[in-house]
Amino acid sequence: MPFSHLLLALAIVAVWGTNFVVIKVSLEAFPPFLFAALRYIFALLPAVFFLPRPKISWGNLCFYGLATGVGQFGVMYFAVDGQISPGLASLVVQTQVFFTIGFAMLFARESLRLYQAVAVGVALIGLLIIALHTDSSTTFLGLGLVVFSGFSWGIANTVSRRAGAINMLAYVVWASLFSIPPLLMMAFLFEGGWESLNAAMASAPIGAWAGVLWQSWANTLFGYAAWGWLLSRHPAAVVAPAPLLVPIFGMGASAYFLSEPLPLWKIMAAGLVITGLMVNLFWPTIAHQLKQRFS
Repeated sequence: MPFSHLLLALAIVAVWGTNFVVIKVSLEAFPPFLFAALRYIFALLPAVFFLPRPKISWGNLCFYGLATGVGQFGVMYFAVDGQISPGLASLVVQTQVFFTIGFAMLFARESLRLYQAVAVGVALIGLLIIALHTDSSTTFLGLGLVVFSGFSWGIANTVSRRAGAINMLAYVVWASLFSIPPLLMMAFLFEGGWESLNAAMASAPIGAWAGVLWQSWANTLFGYAAWGWLLSRHPAAVVAPAPLLVPIFGMGASAYFLSEPLPLWKIMAAGLVITGLMVNLFWPTIAHQLKQRFS
């Protein structure tokens, strides 16, 4: 991979990782479901007028939009709004990898390999350590909500795989059509009605609106477009490891900007979860190389 492409991959991961700090800061001005709705409104507009609808069914777009908009980000925003620290959220949501494996087994009849079972077990030990250290900043409810967010991300991954080879940026933009209505309805029902929502938007400082645009344009549009560009030019095995750095950026940024503590148990939990992810990703390549060397 050329050095410039490596820098682009690091930029994407940095955006995705530090995004959790942006979420936490913006939630000081916006209630979580309204914040999620605004994210998808600006992801949809004005991009939808410039990107043709991908050649995929409306049902697939709807399922993906609901899974990402409501199940993944709506729930995660609610959790980060007082139920879990943003650094830990950036780590726990990576459970999506294992949910994606589970859905592949269920729907695509893929078998569970031994190394995958080991990877899941190692990561679960890390999650257990987090569960044993819940407090006012990270509750058991918050942990459960972010695991559900990872579950929803796994659903979204499964749905997008069924879409086939399409323009992922256009796919995300058009799927936002289905994220917005339920998020606005949830905001109306649970966050005080239109008067309260209008008041929140009217009183939000410019920094909070910048956070919305960061979510929509940097995290969603730039992230997906640049990621798709890299995947189209390099083997997946070269590009795919980069998201393993998301929790590193997430926890590091939370420690630096939000003074989130990094006690030993949190570092151990992060190490176990990331180790599980790495085993799942790299073991087939390592085993193949060992087989070639000793055969």
